[in-house]
Amino acid sequence: MSDTTSSDATPLLDIRNLHVGFQTKAGLVPAVRGVDLTIYPRQSVAIVGESGSGKSTTAQAIIRLLPGTGRVTDGQIMFEGRDLAALSNRELQSVRGAQIGYVPQDPMSNLNPVLTVGFQVREAVRSNRSATGRAAVRDRSVEVLTEAGLPDAQDRMRQYPHQFSGGMRQRALIGIGLSARPKLLIADEPTSALDVTVQRQILDHLGTLTTDFGTSVLFITHDLGLAAERAEHLVVMYRGRVVESGPSKQILADPQHPYTKRLVSAAPSLASRRIQAVRHHEDVDVFGAGEEFLARAEEREAEAEAVEAPADFIDIRNARRVYKVRTGGLSSKEIVAVDDVSIQVAKGTTTAIVGESGSGKSTLAKLFLQLEQLTSGEIHFDGKKLGGLSRADELAFRRRVQPVFQDPYGTLDPQYSVGDTIAEPMRVHKFGTQKDRSARVRELLDQVSLPIAAKDRYPSELSGGQRQRVAIARALALKPDVLVLDEAVSALDVLVQGQILNLLTELQTELDLTYLFITHDLAVVRLVADNVSVMRRGRLVESATTDEVFDHSTEDYTRELLAAIPGAGFQFGV
Repeated sequence: MSDTTSSDATPLLDIRNLHVGFQTKAGLVPAVRGVDLTIYPRQSVAIVGESGSGKSTTAQAIIRLLPGTGRVTDGQIMFEGRDLAALSNRELQSVRGAQIGYVPQDPMSNLNPVLTVGFQVREAVRSNRSATGRAAVRDRSVEVLTEAGLPDAQDRMRQYPHQFSGGMRQRALIGIGLSARPKLLIADEPTSALDVTVQRQILDHLGTLTTDFGTSVLFITHDLGLAAERAEHLVVMYRGRVVESGPSKQILADPQHPYTKRLVSAAPSLASRRIQAVRHHEDVDVFGAGEEFLARAEEREAEAEAVEAPADFIDIRNARRVYKVRTGGLSSKEIVAVDDVSIQVAKGTTTAIVGESGSGKSTLAKLFLQLEQLTSGEIHFDGKKLGGLSRADELAFRRRVQPVFQDPYGTLDPQYSVGDTIAEPMRVHKFGTQKDRSARVRELLDQVSLPIAAKDRYPSELSGGQRQRVAIARALALKPDVLVLDEAVSALDVLVQGQILNLLTELQTELDLTYLFITHDLAVVRLVADNVSVMRRGRLVESATTDEVFDHSTEDYTRELLAAIPGAGFQFGV
């Protein structure tokens, strides 16, 4: 099955007829059905497919980290001649970490919130015997975090996961996964939370491991650009089965299976333009607009430029946020997360805030949401200054402004069902009757492409992409004026991503919604944003219309971001 150029004829991993199921009250529900997969030494393989297709379940089955009631019901998982499915738990412990590294998808739920990041990295280094002796373990821990792209790793070791951005937490997990120089690294969406420059750094590092240490890499991803650029072999999964496999570039340039064609056609690219169809009541999908439509859209944009710009709905003036971070003992130092940033957003428009992980994007969003307090500066919303609001005004503000955060698992109560989670803001704001709320929950589930039956499930029973859809449905429940979308589509496969972006565009048209879109995915920015603000190290380095930033950027940093996008120059087929 694998088209490797490696001279090693013996597979490192050979999965044969793998079946995985989850035990429920209704019986055993199959999640993976008859999957075959072969990986050779020094080979990189990517598994792609929509959320819930069985990608992550296949990866977790290899080292028996299946959640809940999941179990391997049939098949073999041969690793260096041993069947991992037949090993005892004690025997498998010697394989996990030391020989097979694993980078999970959700960084917050996989880091202990009450332990420092440094302690957790040192624990992994010690257990994998990557170093011995206190000083050697400490030095190795700093080294692996630095290799994973974490700035100021030595100082960051003393911090806790909640003090890290989502991208920084992901880099810590990548460092842990690579700490023992494993023979096989399973990377489940390893760069979904990372900006493109750090993503390139991480992927380059994985490439170096493959070359220098013979490490094989199994990517689980929805990023077809990453698959095209970094994986030799591609496996496409749909509803628990492999529907197509072969050399990555060959499949993506000339897909054969109808499902693969759908994936490829849905992938956003830098060639995409801001689509105005739905705003003007034209029945055209955001993904897949033709040349004639694009020409009409550009004409409409030119007409819109002649109209007087509306007053600023959101006005952030000279915002500054400084944190004090302990450096040991009673001493501390100041870290400037947001430094003199001013951004104006007109009603009914989309402004994207982009930049590296740790650049201050999410902190700026929290300042606007009144979840963090300004050190200095002012924020005005709809003509009213925020800060020091009365309880009634604050409740009214929170009804009008809803967030969708980067980490869907951390923002969903694990003890609430999906239906209760979506209905909660409606109960808090006394929206309608119980019957009205129930009907609204069903409507929202349909809008975000989740089955009605999902309302009785819990977050632990959902994939990462499904959890993100629940978070978006909850944010839409009160029909707010502003959505603050912090990496809201980064966990979604391209098909669902397209559905969500279409939905957001339709809602913006119907309800005159305003979006603050915080993301590292510049292809999506090109597709949905009216204006772009580029941040670096807490400061605003560039702010202009989307076309100006992408086509005529004056900043080297912005051009570096554009150049670092995986697969930007690859020509996908249809």
